[in-house]
Amino acid sequence: MSAEAHAPLVDPGAGRGLAELVGKRYLLLLLVRKELRVRYWGSSIGLLWSYVKPAVQFLVFYFALGVFLKLNEAIENYPIYLFSGVVLVNFFSEAFGNATRSIVVNAPLVKKIYLPRELFPVASVIVAVIHFVPQLVVLLVAVTVTGWRPQLADVGYAILGFGVVAAFALGLGLLLSAANVFFRDVENLVDLSLLVVTWASPVLYPWTAVRDVLGEGLLLTLYLSNPVTVGVNLFHLAFWVPGLQGQTDLPPLQGPLLLALALVVLVLVAGQTLFSRSAGRFAQEL
Repeated sequence: MSAEAHAPLVDPGAGRGLAELVGKRYLLLLLVRKELRVRYWGSSIGLLWSYVKPAVQFLVFYFALGVFLKLNEAIENYPIYLFSGVVLVNFFSEAFGNATRSIVVNAPLVKKIYLPRELFPVASVIVAVIHFVPQLVVLLVAVTVTGWRPQLADVGYAILGFGVVAAFALGLGLLLSAANVFFRDVENLVDLSLLVVTWASPVLYPWTAVRDVLGEGLLLTLYLSNPVTVGVNLFHLAFWVPGLQGQTDLPPLQGPLLLALALVVLVLVAGQTLFSRSAGRFAQEL
């Protein structure tokens, strides 16, 4: 008898989770291309919107906070401080928000054929990475003009910060994309949370302003241990701090980083577990 006759039975739609995507790279590439094609269908400038949107956002924040509220005087090299945080938060917001909607948006595919369901949130995160790259290029040009010369530690800080935020966005995307299939209010709650993401990390203001209000204690530790905050602080270490002329009060890193990494692992495991247990019912619910 053939080997297929002795293969164990599995639930419909069951898979090996994210590990299964290693052998599905071609499908993942197709989904990424589809998302980009749909996103820019009928657009005259296409991927250039990846430059226009963050540029407008940066200018609004810079003039409103840097010029009118004089943070430009309170924080040395404020444009680099601001933009290095904005590009990372924009990446997180796009990756998390689109991953949450990924199963519902791709309902026709989910209902018609079997694909590893994890392909959809992972593809959304990859599309966010593609949009992040042009912004990173602009940041690199800006810091180079201001005298930044990359050291190995700076590159390490940037890679680690991006990795923490990307893994956090993927874990939350897996968790809430599954929940969104059954409770469509989830995506609205995510939209509300993304409205405050920029303000929940020291992107527009110095972290010392939070310390002055919360004091040295548990609340400040929780604030600094937010994975997005850790990522922003690492990006500041990579791109902003090397260009400073004098000393600055830097936030503690080691403790918050360890707590953030533990939270990221927990969210990834919880997201993958809930996603895997729910994936077999996606087609029925959609």
